[in-house]
Amino acid sequence: MVLSLDRWFGKVAVVTGASVGIGALISEKLVEAGIIVAGLARRTQPIEELSAKLKGKKGKLHAIKCDVTKESDIKKAFWEVKKIGPIHILINNAGLVQKTTLYNGDPEKWKNILEVNVLGTCMVTKEAIKDMTENKVAGQIINMNSVLGHFVYNIPEANVYPASKHAITALTEALRLELLDIDSSIKVTSVSPGPVSGTEFFSQDNLQVQVKGFLKPENITDTVMFVLSTPPDMLVADVILRPLKEPY
Repeated sequence: MVLSLDRWFGKVAVVTGASVGIGALISEKLVEAGIIVAGLARRTQPIEELSAKLKGKKGKLHAIKCDVTKESDIKKAFWEVKKIGPIHILINNAGLVQKTTLYNGDPEKWKNILEVNVLGTCMVTKEAIKDMTENKVAGQIINMNSVLGHFVYNIPEANVYPASKHAITALTEALRLELLDIDSSIKVTSVSPGPVSGTEFFSQDNLQVQVKGFLKPENITDTVMFVLSTPPDMLVADVILRPLKEPY
């Protein structure tokens, strides 16, 4: 098997949550590979700053304002993406974790987590598939999941988050089957990292997470690039990444 990103050169990728962290790093790696990236986020200034930094690279980064919890925002954002070109890649990276409990928590925080992590992913994916189908593109969708989408670990005050990621596991597989039913060549993949250093999950005030090791952000971006480098007739359904020394 020959791994190559050549078939994506000059093509358009949409990355949600592209303003910071892994989303920004994925966007950077895609641009360096010659891919045109539409970076979606509520705050566009960091994306614009990254775009200026990447000037002269093989690809290009466009900043597009979008709140993935608002269908009107998503539709407007995809209208802007259409001006750039047909969508070939979607990276559903936008995600949210907030401190709350199940036994006595804040329903508004529950809603926010589910709206961003689950419904936002669904609405963005719908628009991307519509564009890919209209343009007869054999595209690739990657859902940024979590090991917490496969099991529940005791993380006090963060227990709605695993539920949202379990939903992504189920929705990714359900979408794979739906795409088979309509004889689509679009591939869908779930990437499920364990603890990643420097990410939002571990920056929550007083969020008690005891871990023995961390993945590096580049471990995640390298995995995304691997998925994209596989041939059209091969599907990577799910990738689970764990730090070597982490027991769970």
